[in-house]
Amino acid sequence: MTLEETLTWPFFDEQHRGFAEALARFADTTLAELPHDDVDAACRARVKALGEAGFLKAVMPAEHGGLYDRLDVRTLCLAREILAFRDGLSDFAFAMQGLGSASISLFGSAALKARYLPPVRDGRAIAAFALSEPEAGSDVAALAATAKLDGASHLRIDGSKTWISNGGIADHYVVFARTGEGPGAKGLSAFVVDAAAPGLSVTERIEVIAPHPLATLRFEGVRVPVGNRLGGPGDGFKVAMATLDVFRSTVGAAALGFARRALHETVERAASRKLFGAPLAELQLTQAAIADSASEVDASALLVY
Repeated sequence: MTLEETLTWPFFDEQHRGFAEALARFADTTLAELPHDDVDAACRARVKALGEAGFLKAVMPAEHGGLYDRLDVRTLCLAREILAFRDGLSDFAFAMQGLGSASISLFGSAALKARYLPPVRDGRAIAAFALSEPEAGSDVAALAATAKLDGASHLRIDGSKTWISNGGIADHYVVFARTGEGPGAKGLSAFVVDAAAPGLSVTERIEVIAPHPLATLRFEGVRVPVGNRLGGPGDGFKVAMATLDVFRSTVGAAALGFARRALHETVERAASRKLFGAPLAELQLTQAAIADSASEVDASALLVY
């Protein structure tokens, strides 16, 4: 079953289908022509292209130029599957614009939304989500970075964050730190921090097999206005979980896109590769393996959507 056939399922509407078809055409033409040689520049170029073409509206609420009144998870999943099928870095660029701005969409004040969301939507600014630390990743309640009051109008953030996607190229970070309203998860708050803030530095660029911007950040007395807090004091865990809940299933959608591409390449190779005087695809073992893979891809699509 192809993506086009998947789009006939009853829980997709005409807006979903139109978005998917337009993004697929855009990815096959404009995005396919963008270079990969410099990872940072390649990521910036993809964010800019997606924004200028209007596809980053999918990560915005309608009040700030988005497609829906609130974030539509099926649209986000479609975008990630389509992009992952064609270009992993484009999928990354799209996903991080969403993850790095959704906390603002969900919990930001009117002033924060007006300041940070339009540039992200238009591809003029790159967003990032700074949650993980050297000693705390999945265990969010164990975060050690702190944000302490520094006068009546500011807080001072100290600590480290690591494995931060878009680290080193982002224009802003959504940062989670311990503010002490209670133990564990009850004592965390979330803030928007400008990348140029004094005291914020990139201490390591992390290299991985699938190249993309990834870094360790150091916060040393980074002053942040109290007004840059997302939600109330002690709401950081709630902000993090609500944001991750929106994007959790999109990870499966990206994996689905990679799986569809692997199946596509397998079918093409099996049809062109000759073995014992005939295409590999004519062997029953090959046909069975491809059929099993196709069934698993279809099942995965049902689970995602």
